[in-house]
Amino acid sequence: MIDFAIWAIAAAMCLVWRVVASKSGVGVYWGLFGILAVLWVLIGWALQLYRSYKDTWFWQSLLSLVADAGILIGLCWWILPLLPWGLSPRVAQWTILLVGAIETVVVVLEHYWKYATNMTVPAMQIEQRTDAHVTRKQGDRSAKSLESVRQSVLSVTTEEDYQMLLEKAHLDKTLTKAVCDRNRFAFLQIPDYQYDTLVDLTLLNDAKGINRRFCIVNQKLPDEGKYVCCYRPQEYIKSKILAKYPPVLNWIVYSLYFFQKRVVPRLLLTSRLYYDVTKGRKRMLSKTEVLGRLYYCGFQVDEIVPMGHIEYVYAHRHSQPYPQEQFKVYGPLIKLPRVCKNKEIRYFYKMRTMHPYAEYIQQYVFDSRGGMDIADKSNDDWRITSWGRFMRKYWLDELPMLINWLKRDVKLVGVRPLSRTMFDTYPEWLQEKRTKTKPGLIPPFYIDHPKTFEELFASEDTYLTEYLAHPFRTDVKYFFLTMRSILTRKTHSA
Repeated sequence: MIDFAIWAIAAAMCLVWRVVASKSGVGVYWGLFGILAVLWVLIGWALQLYRSYKDTWFWQSLLSLVADAGILIGLCWWILPLLPWGLSPRVAQWTILLVGAIETVVVVLEHYWKYATNMTVPAMQIEQRTDAHVTRKQGDRSAKSLESVRQSVLSVTTEEDYQMLLEKAHLDKTLTKAVCDRNRFAFLQIPDYQYDTLVDLTLLNDAKGINRRFCIVNQKLPDEGKYVCCYRPQEYIKSKILAKYPPVLNWIVYSLYFFQKRVVPRLLLTSRLYYDVTKGRKRMLSKTEVLGRLYYCGFQVDEIVPMGHIEYVYAHRHSQPYPQEQFKVYGPLIKLPRVCKNKEIRYFYKMRTMHPYAEYIQQYVFDSRGGMDIADKSNDDWRITSWGRFMRKYWLDELPMLINWLKRDVKLVGVRPLSRTMFDTYPEWLQEKRTKTKPGLIPPFYIDHPKTFEELFASEDTYLTEYLAHPFRTDVKYFFLTMRSILTRKTHSA
């Protein structure tokens, strides 16, 4: 059907061109093009042009396409001059070539989709294990062995960094092993549970397969084993570019660099191509992403040590990694699990406002920043991007929740859907009351602006009590009160 549509478009274009060029009639050509379209499909079928693009190679499809067009062009050149109707072989041939060009674009797009969405590397299988303890005894390295370690470390970093690692990672102990190899498979050569500390001196910005690297280390370490890794933070790269170029130009350069290094690798249709070309080198990594990947792969972060333009992360093995996804893409639109009516978990759409892997370090950020505020956010949450703060200020990140409204997951006015972490902080009596109704897009606290959790609980309790008694009247009342609050007090999203 697509081919017949392409033939109709190409025939119309060529006939219009013929009318403009020679002012001759075109009615006699429609029958010809109908026959050619049928022949195109039949020859293509014989040449297996219509096999699924998932089952054929790109060059197979392209050769079938070229052969189909060549056979038809030859037939037109040989047969049309013999017919009495004075049909021009040139018009037919140009039409066939135009059909072939459009078909080529379609084939290229089909096969690029196959390439971009098909990951040949299977998802990593996480090896289950019971309690595992280090199998060797701790001891001090000999002076010769320690000097060898020192020279290895100094080949990739500075004396200052070495002294820091010596003190904090105990490079002078036999149960500490330093590794500097961009290839994650170097860790596969390490025997299981032989070391209680692994120091990874390869910058994660240049490491290939970060998640797999972390998962392999997780399997090699004993319970509570320590892992040290390092990376160059995105903030350093940004400040370097802004300082290097004059004003205005520096932001243009940084925006282009950011698009190449942060946006292109996160889009479904460009992610695989980007990593196949760059092999994962020179990535831009934010603090949020590095820590989030560690937690995703079963580690807990103990300390972050800045050393010039490099940050060292000290972590320990805490648990098995999350089930590893084959192809983890962080696009602009995300789905977040929320507790809804009857404690059912539903997924809500939002625009991404945080760095990748931010969801895995929510509790870490809450604990390090003194807990959550009443909007289910950490105080001074550094997981939020600069554009994310702008979108949150003007509710732009909430717009995709209209999809949930259309799906009837939420109503217009009501208590907002909560993450499991936030929901568990509520008193049980309010949890029960909340889950008797659907959540809403417009929460009641936009009216009274509570400052503490106690005030928030009281605000929601007041709304829910009224709503359970008079649903329609309560929602209408709260809707207009919220609109007045937004217009007069300039209420905005957190």
